[in-house]
Amino acid sequence: MRCWLLIPFLFCFSLLSAQNKPLLYNVDDLPQSLLLNPGAQIDFIGHIGLPFFSQIHFSAGTSGISLHDIFRNHGTNINTRIKEAMHSMTSYDHFTANEQVEIISLGWQLDKRNYLSTGIYQELDFFSYFPKDLAILVNEGNANYINDVFDFSQAAFTGEILTVYHLGLNHRFDQRLTVGVRGKLYSGIFNAESTGNTGTFTTITTPQGPNKYRHIVDNMDVQVNTSGFASLNEEEDMTVEEGTAELLKRSFFGGNVGVGLDLGLSYLVTEQFVASASVQDIGVMFQREDVESYHYYGSYQTDGLEPLFPELDETGRAIPYWDEFEDEVDRNLIDRTYNEPYITWRPAKFNLAIEYGFGQAFLPCNYLKVNEVRFMNQIGMNLAGVLRPRGFVYAFTTYWDKKLTEKQRFRIAHTFDDYSLANFGLMYSVTFNKFNLYLAANNLLGFRNLAKARSTSVQLGMQMVFKDL
Repeated sequence: MRCWLLIPFLFCFSLLSAQNKPLLYNVDDLPQSLLLNPGAQIDFIGHIGLPFFSQIHFSAGTSGISLHDIFRNHGTNINTRIKEAMHSMTSYDHFTANEQVEIISLGWQLDKRNYLSTGIYQELDFFSYFPKDLAILVNEGNANYINDVFDFSQAAFTGEILTVYHLGLNHRFDQRLTVGVRGKLYSGIFNAESTGNTGTFTTITTPQGPNKYRHIVDNMDVQVNTSGFASLNEEEDMTVEEGTAELLKRSFFGGNVGVGLDLGLSYLVTEQFVASASVQDIGVMFQREDVESYHYYGSYQTDGLEPLFPELDETGRAIPYWDEFEDEVDRNLIDRTYNEPYITWRPAKFNLAIEYGFGQAFLPCNYLKVNEVRFMNQIGMNLAGVLRPRGFVYAFTTYWDKKLTEKQRFRIAHTFDDYSLANFGLMYSVTFNKFNLYLAANNLLGFRNLAKARSTSVQLGMQMVFKDL
């Protein structure tokens, strides 16, 4: 039965649609490109997003397994397939999910050199490494792993839901250089994290000892921090409506707040080459309200119970061996619950890109006039990374961007990442008068059979984009 505990976990990530958004990076007529690079070159003088629909983004991925690995018809039972899948993964395989919804988005040109943009969006971000040792220990026990070390440090995850209020400025220094900055205020709704854990569990043979086996927990130090969870967990009679109202209240600076910064630039290297770079979410969260942390620590070894029959205490009663054993374990392996504030860091991201433009523009080339298309085609390369508990997770994308007309464009991309070597994506944007609609999806081949897909991503948006008054 323990094997089945893994299925809901995998099912969740296979149905959600990674946080990298190469299909929108440096798309000069989409305002969302300013969220990825506040210093992007832009081709509009104002925008107003349709509330809650200017950007809807869902993405998820798993680097080591898919639902097909579990449910395929392979002549074996499902418990065997789950066991095989767990053994095929490593402790560096990971699961990730990200969701982002723009609530408000708007921007306007201050003058020929400056563009101001602001808005509010809600974000969910979850990342977890696969704790292989612990998963095997829970699923199979330790009988077949005598003298093997089970490592508690493999347990590492972060998860958060928050609302982001932001204000950004895009400034064109001259014909070559554009820079940008975006300040952010975070309002935390929910947070859970467990990183930096230590300790091991080992069972060794002791032929000359009082028992055949000795079980050793060495230097265990495991902590799980949460905010926004304890009060909801305590309210057993809370209705769905009450829970929703509580979460909405937290969206508007409910006590767990933070600040962040995005930086970016674009530089025209030559007439046709543009280099760009950006960093996002250099930010910190101060978890102060509704905080609850669970800490497990200590070292202990045991050879098991050693009852002596018919051993009695001085009152003539049987000695409570099990109660004494439990007390000894509790004295050495300690669990504590705290309600102390803690600090978390946002998952910082970076982008590095170079782009080459070619093809006759259908309007006269004048770089100072931002509403004029310079090239009909761009080919580019983008290296993106997201900082996770054990380092950066990278993705490398190459793409071809084609402007069909002044109102239509598409981008075809191929991405190398931890999830797939055949990740092809497509973005299409069309504008009717001033109303813009865009749709983008990654890992198109995976949509043929989502059960086999290890990652998928989809994003869409609707907004008013103004290229002239």
